[in-house]
Amino acid sequence: MNKIWALLMLASIILLIFTNPSALVTEMTESAMGVINLCVELVAVYAIWLGILEIVDKTGLSEKLAKLLSPLIRFLFKTNDPEIIKMIAMNMSSNILGVGNAATPCGIKAMKLMDDKSGKATPAMIMLLVVNATSIQLLPTTTIGLRTAAGSVSPTDIMIPTLVATFITAVFGISLTLLIQRVFKRRKKKSLFPTI
Repeated sequence: MNKIWALLMLASIILLIFTNPSALVTEMTESAMGVINLCVELVAVYAIWLGILEIVDKTGLSEKLAKLLSPLIRFLFKTNDPEIIKMIAMNMSSNILGVGNAATPCGIKAMKLMDDKSGKATPAMIMLLVVNATSIQLLPTTTIGLRTAAGSVSPTDIMIPTLVATFITAVFGISLTLLIQRVFKRRKKKSLFPTI
């Protein structure tokens, strides 16, 4: 991916040198300043949500959330380990609130706990990856923060379309993963007991 970005950047610089060389340094400086301003504005959004998630964890709400989500987590991830359930619940709740970066540490801990040291991804690890990639977002805080930083007049207008789109992708992604897991399980059983 780094090579692709480097190639795109190099191509852009070369084109700018031939089309408008005087704007090269100006455009690069303005872009760098824009990135710094955006990062500073987003730090506030992340600080608030990471603080809220820390409060949730310290007050014991994470255990209650894990208990609430545990039937769904047990069904999707086929686990009864309370620590895995807690980490997945925190991960899912962070994604539901639209704070993907806050969900990452919990997701990494859950992945490590689900690792069977075989060197291959387990079905539970694959499901967690799919749930993360397609998670339902009730409150897309990162996108709202980006829209606010960009000067949007009504940055929260995307809430309902985001909810509908993420619900559809989550249902489709989880269903497809369960279907593929079932197909692989049947193939494995057939290979263990070949017909003569």
